[in-house]
Amino acid sequence: MDNAKNIVLNKRLRAGIFNAEAIRLKKLLPTLSVALSLFLHLFVPDQQKVASNQVYSIVLTIFLVYYFIRFAIGSVRPGTRWDNKLGEQAPLISAVFLLSALWELCTQKLALFPMPYFPSQVKVLDGLINDFFNLSISAVYSFRLLVIGFALGTVLGLITGILMGWNQRFRYWANPVLRILGPIPSTAWIPIVLVIFPTSFTASIFLLVLASWFPVTVMTWTGIANVNKSYFEVAKTLGANEKYLIAKVAIPAAFPSIFTGLFMGTGTSFVTLIVAEMLGVKAGLGFYITWAQGWGEYYKVYAALFIMALLFSGIITLLFKARDKVLVWQKGLIKW
Repeated sequence: MDNAKNIVLNKRLRAGIFNAEAIRLKKLLPTLSVALSLFLHLFVPDQQKVASNQVYSIVLTIFLVYYFIRFAIGSVRPGTRWDNKLGEQAPLISAVFLLSALWELCTQKLALFPMPYFPSQVKVLDGLINDFFNLSISAVYSFRLLVIGFALGTVLGLITGILMGWNQRFRYWANPVLRILGPIPSTAWIPIVLVIFPTSFTASIFLLVLASWFPVTVMTWTGIANVNKSYFEVAKTLGANEKYLIAKVAIPAAFPSIFTGLFMGTGTSFVTLIVAEMLGVKAGLGFYITWAQGWGEYYKVYAALFIMALLFSGIITLLFKARDKVLVWQKGLIKW
């Protein structure tokens, strides 16, 4: 009996040691993947000319030192929040660096893909460094246009949605307009708005307002209409007037649907913004992409796409932060 217990304990001990070593190896993966990327970048000869080789080497070296230090600290003090976070992120981080190394190998090192359409990430870094001023100005113009258009569209959508969800007479007249104008993509209005509005800037704002107005209106209307009627009855029993019912009962209860409309409106606004800038506005990231493509400088196109991803992802992150503050009970339901 004692021998059987010892065998079971030995098996469990070996399994625990094996699992601990596997977890430790997983935490080492980011360091190994960065080291491989740095090795390929430094020692495999280039087939394409790039100016930022040294800068990219410094960036990879910084990442290498950073992840090695994190691994070393985690080995000395395992189980800390920093160490556990490295264990969770290690596979994804490793995949990013390995894919980056593979992309550099196929483009800059072996030239398997035709240039200039498929530049390496190092060539894209050339665009970010050498044309940083123009990219920054373009990002500021795009952000300004997006904020103005999305803000106006959101305010109008909230007002329209609340009135449609609360007032039956207003819904009677507004519903046909919503059904006709809403499903039409806002970009389809470009030929018309460029004629109607005096400048391409105001035309683009109108397109962004239209793009965000429809989803915000529909989801706000849905949220107001689906509020539990017992909430209103209880509030009326306590002496609430119509203004109080709208501001303190209907709108707070509809917040989940309202935020869904905001996220939908954000996505459609991003698409509309870039298309409008490509076709009409003489500034912004969309215009910059068209300009760079016209000169055949596709590495600058990728640089603009990278800035665009950072900008739009940042805006989405802010929306999630706002939602988590307003809807505390939904915090962590969807992470960004």
